[in-house]
Amino acid sequence: MNDILYAYVMRGELTKVALEKTPALTKHSNSEMLAQEYVDRLSLDLLDEENVNAAKLMATVYTAIAAFENTVRQFIVKVLLEHKGENWWEECVSDKIRKKAKDVKNEEEKTRWHTPRGDSMINYTTFGDLASIISQNYEFFEAHIASIEWVRQIFSTIERSRNVIMHSGELERRDIERIGTNIRDWINQVG
Repeated sequence: MNDILYAYVMRGELTKVALEKTPALTKHSNSEMLAQEYVDRLSLDLLDEENVNAAKLMATVYTAIAAFENTVRQFIVKVLLEHKGENWWEECVSDKIRKKAKDVKNEEEKTRWHTPRGDSMINYTTFGDLASIISQNYEFFEAHIASIEWVRQIFSTIERSRNVIMHSGELERRDIERIGTNIRDWINQVG
């Protein structure tokens, strides 16, 4: 009996030691490992350290903006699918936005060696287009959104910051805080 108890305790201790030596897994663990792989592949060590550090800070801000933008896209698709079904893109999106998205997609398809934005046409829209889609179908979004002007204000503010980052600019702390406030407000309102 002592041998069985001893084996059980030792297995537990060995497991504990192994876990202590294993880095803690978080929702960011995979991205951290991938980030290091990208650092190596992109030769960041050859670039000016100050520029790299500033860009890394803005990359964190961009991560929040990109995740927010895709969250909004998913929200729009979910709501319109519920109300209009599979043909929501044709029935709920204006000809102008559909044409613009199709033109962007067609232009991207000319460069076949590059990864496309996605499978859904909504991936080829801008923040402004997203606000217009919500506005054009407000009756379906009214239960979630009290005002289309509120939506436009949030999207416009975040898009302004997005554009600064996308053109290699740096945001000030107040701009970053404003992005966070807008994202929190959206999540608290829409879910």
